[in-house]
Amino acid sequence: MSSNSLYYLIFIILIAEFLIETLMDYLNARKFKEPIPQELLDVYDGEAYARSQEYKQTNYKFGLITSSFSLVLTLCFLGFGGFEWVDSLVRSYTDHPIPQALLFFGIIMLGTDLITTPFSYYKTFVIEEEYGFNKSTRKLFFLDKLKGWGMLAIIGGGILSVVIWFFQWTGTNFWLYAWGLIAVFTIFMNLFYSRLIVPLFNKQTPLEEGGLKEKIQGYAQKVGFELKNIYVIDGSKRSTKSNAYFSGFGKEKRVTLYDTLIHDLEEEEIVAVLAHEVGHYKRQHIIVNLIASVALTGVTLFVLSLFINNPAVSMSIGVSTPSFHAALIGFGILYSPISQLTGLAMNYLSRKFEYQADNYASSTFAASPLISSLKKLSRNSLSNLTPHPAYVFMHYSHPPLINRVRNLQA
Repeated sequence: MSSNSLYYLIFIILIAEFLIETLMDYLNARKFKEPIPQELLDVYDGEAYARSQEYKQTNYKFGLITSSFSLVLTLCFLGFGGFEWVDSLVRSYTDHPIPQALLFFGIIMLGTDLITTPFSYYKTFVIEEEYGFNKSTRKLFFLDKLKGWGMLAIIGGGILSVVIWFFQWTGTNFWLYAWGLIAVFTIFMNLFYSRLIVPLFNKQTPLEEGGLKEKIQGYAQKVGFELKNIYVIDGSKRSTKSNAYFSGFGKEKRVTLYDTLIHDLEEEEIVAVLAHEVGHYKRQHIIVNLIASVALTGVTLFVLSLFINNPAVSMSIGVSTPSFHAALIGFGILYSPISQLTGLAMNYLSRKFEYQADNYASSTFAASPLISSLKKLSRNSLSNLTPHPAYVFMHYSHPPLINRVRNLQA
């Protein structure tokens, strides 16, 4: 296929993905005002339900504006030779492929982030603020931005540099070495993310002695789960929304509870949430997800190796000189329909795992405190209780609340 054909195919892919996403959002929005299922009538009172409706509608309209802006920006940048301009600019500074790629991606990503920052600012300090969720300060907001850029430059830039070096050294066999590098990095991050990355953004403190810790340790001992690392994270510095997550494995495994979770839930409910997280570990979900992620990365890199030397892939984004970095952009867009399909499969697997973790918590602890905790978390985040099935299929990594409640009640 010629570069011109691929150029127009990219436009078709971008527009088609936008139309599909917009249709899914529209279908989901039409379900907002449907009656709440009988099992969930105790989640909202009348006033809270009306507020949740307003919140969902506001986010729907805002999402439509931001996605439309993003599409127009991308199509204009592509159509008016933006990639060619950036490519020519970096080539005027260096002839070496690695610095060229770093500058190329650095300019595009930094420029995109600067242009879209007003949207994320509005989302945080207007929408989330209006509905009582935002606890972040403007200083913290921009500090997070700077830290994110720094991490992207160091980690992303470092991995990209090594991958290009592999390509220069081994040619199309680079994908094997790149796969090995990314696999090792993925495993390392799974092990040490909470120890190395989280402290850059949040403070983690060991759960203090008391009734909650005793109940958690008692449950862990009952199910034969060695748990020494229980931490509380100061999520309240950014939002009132709650969460809990499990990370690492072996000696590095730890449970992290948001301070907002401890504030919002009763002790029995927190233990039930923890039992759910233990269920993920006991059912080997963390290992399966890790293997699936690494396998998908390998497949993607192999397919990339088949097309990386094809000049048409580079020129499909409008550049006149083929290169690894231009081919990476072109391939990323052309491959995105396949990425969408693998994403659907991973979401399906994730929803299945959530049911299994819920069942584990129900059988080893109790169903009722997990149900009540899920309802409280949904109420406190003004969650959508009536999502459209197609939207769930496309986007949800967790089953809707009503499905989880019915499963636990059964």
